[in-house]
Amino acid sequence: MEGSRESAGGVGAPEGEARFALSAAQRRLAEDARRDGREVLAPLAASGTPGRVNRPLVRALGEHGLLPALFPERVGGSRKADGSALELCVVREALALESTEAETALAMQGLGGYPILQSGTEALVRRWVPGIVRGEVVPAFALSEPEHGSDAAALETRAERDGHGYRLTGEKTWISNAPEADVYLVFARTTPDTGARGVTAFVVPGDARGLTGAPIDLVAPHPLGRLELDGVSVSAGEVLGDVDRGFRVAMRTLDLFRPSVGAFAVGMAQAALDAAIRHAGERRAFDKPLREFQAVSHALAEMATRTEAARLLVYAAAAAYDRGEPSVTRSSAMAKLFATETAQWVVDAAIQIHGAAALERGHLLEHLYREVRAPRIYEGTSEIQREVIARELYR
Repeated sequence: MEGSRESAGGVGAPEGEARFALSAAQRRLAEDARRDGREVLAPLAASGTPGRVNRPLVRALGEHGLLPALFPERVGGSRKADGSALELCVVREALALESTEAETALAMQGLGGYPILQSGTEALVRRWVPGIVRGEVVPAFALSEPEHGSDAAALETRAERDGHGYRLTGEKTWISNAPEADVYLVFARTTPDTGARGVTAFVVPGDARGLTGAPIDLVAPHPLGRLELDGVSVSAGEVLGDVDRGFRVAMRTLDLFRPSVGAFAVGMAQAALDAAIRHAGERRAFDKPLREFQAVSHALAEMATRTEAARLLVYAAAAAYDRGEPSVTRSSAMAKLFATETAQWVVDAAIQIHGAAALERGHLLEHLYREVRAPRIYEGTSEIQREVIARELYR
């Protein structure tokens, strides 16, 4: 891929720019994540098979302390308490600047591990979470279904009582790390015709009898697939949280992770902006650098302004989550909406500045152009975020 991906300082924005105030420890965390991403994780990502779980990469995230930085000490992490949304954003933005594959692997470990940590019994936490933190166990968050993506409360996968447990039957799709995960968080309906109030969350081992799956080939290769559950047997001890209250488990986790999707997008936007700045300073046309053309310089200014605005919105939402503010639903939706839409625009503008060279397979911007599209869809589409924001305005 093209050139160095370093920028002048901080997580992404150059030193001296207006930015959310990070502590010295958070700055060090960002610097460590960028260094590890560049020197260790990016080469591991490049050596993996596209569209498959990269276990050496996931293990390296644990060995280099990036996964432990997101989890508390009681499960093998390095934090005194449970996860900070702000520090999750710091790590995700920093990794996105160096390796989108490493960023995604880290995010999926967190998205799959935190429901167990937050809502599981002590036995479930001990069985699964320390391995997730070390990068030895790969989890998956299995909520979406073929007919129910945005309307997840309408899911149809059934959980029927069977002696001292349940039997799960149905289909899940667009599940990250499927079908190769070691453990799945499966959301299934325990009470018919009750919407979100009749859904229960279950922990399902990846080798459970009756559980099969297949990968899905994406425009940006990413370990993702579909699952078939044919009477998969689970015990009552593998229920997460309360029966019929599984949607709370999902939303509690998504509230933590939604602002950090915006941080991922900001990292990609910053990488594209950095590439455009370098190219516009080096490439000459009509006997002068591209940056001396007003159309290019104004585009760069707009790209930088939108990227910084997205960063500030993301970090403010994450800080609001950490403070336990009641407005976190609205601020998180705003952050994800604005950051993901901004990233798509910035990457597209960077490609326009580069011209045809950016469309060649293997170019950084060709890679980012494919990667940047999905965050506007997963964990709540842009349209759903606007619905959430509008609803919160009248709450």
